[in-house]
Amino acid sequence: MPVAERTSPVVTDRMRLTYALWFTMVFLVSIWGVFILNETLELGWRKYGIHPRKYEGLRGILTYPFLHGDWGHLWNNTMSFFTLNGFLFYFYRSIALRVWVWLFFVSGLMLWGLAVDGNHIGASGLIYGLAAFLFTSGVIRNNRLLLRVSLAVAFLYGGIVWWMLPIDDHVSWEGHLSGAIVGTVLAILYRRQGPKDPVYMFDREDPNAPLPEWWMAAHPEHPDTLAQRAREVAERSDESADQASPGSSTSTRPPHFGPSSMG
Repeated sequence: MPVAERTSPVVTDRMRLTYALWFTMVFLVSIWGVFILNETLELGWRKYGIHPRKYEGLRGILTYPFLHGDWGHLWNNTMSFFTLNGFLFYFYRSIALRVWVWLFFVSGLMLWGLAVDGNHIGASGLIYGLAAFLFTSGVIRNNRLLLRVSLAVAFLYGGIVWWMLPIDDHVSWEGHLSGAIVGTVLAILYRRQGPKDPVYMFDREDPNAPLPEWWMAAHPEHPDTLAQRAREVAERSDESADQASPGSSTSTRPPHFGPSSMG
């Protein structure tokens, strides 16, 4: 039996879940640690966000996702990041890290060039990139499972699209827009890589195979059950007739083939 068929789906799912939770929690512990240290020791780290179109502001590309304005800002980003990043690393395990790294750096660089002024901080750019990637990737791939993920993202986070517009001076809409653009582009670029549409066992079953006994016992009045019971009775009758006829070993009677023994 091939190795792929011997692999337990339970073990595989556990590995995927562990991988998704591990990476997600490492990032969340980091941003909470930075926030608590900054608040407790009054370190003034918030000034190290992205300052658009200034060379000294380029260092903010590495630091801005770890910096947050207040507890509410941090908590909102924590909940959204936990869900979306978990989706990415669970369902797109083979390409998740590459997508995440590109999102981290390119969305920050785009924010640096797109915004006009201000000090931009927070992980919301990453969050918008994750949401855009998950939604777009599920739509353009021929994968029923990932399409369900897209629908879940649209249902949970569809309202965030409005925050890509300049409707609040205290919200970095440029960061949101940059993340969404990068996430969409990455979904298109990686559309032929990563998970494929799974082939389920019932898709490969022989349509003429006999029904299992437990299923017929649970559905005794189903037309398929009645048809198979009738075939079984007919087969037993034919076997009894063959045994009762003299000289059956030299009989020229053609052999009987049941509906499930053809081919």
